Amino acid sequence: MEIVTITNDNFEGEVLACKTPVLLDFWADWCMPCQMQTPILHTFAEEMGDKIKVGKVNVDEEAALALKYQIMEIPTLVLMDKGVFVRRISGVQQIEGLREVCKL
Repeated sequence: MEIVTITNDNFEGEVLACKTPVLLDFWADWCMPCQMQTPILHTFAEEMGDKIKVGKVNVDEEAALALKYQIMEIPTLVLMDKGVFVRRISGVQQIEGLREVCKL
């Protein structure tokens, strides 16, 4: 599945109303660990197919979402299921870590 850009405008439809779990990557262009996380997320999104949606939230452009989910460091991954916060993990995660985080 393709990674979706999440904004304040599409958050409700793409995340809160989503029937499948959503893994959100809170990131920024200037963040080197975030740049390292991106290809891993692409591989993970392909592996998971339509079992999970992967979205990216740019904290510089969507500060309100970062504040709402109390993002204090990046990259931070937040797992949502049926619009409900499930868990959060910070730092670069490898595929194995992503699989573990997304077990529901």
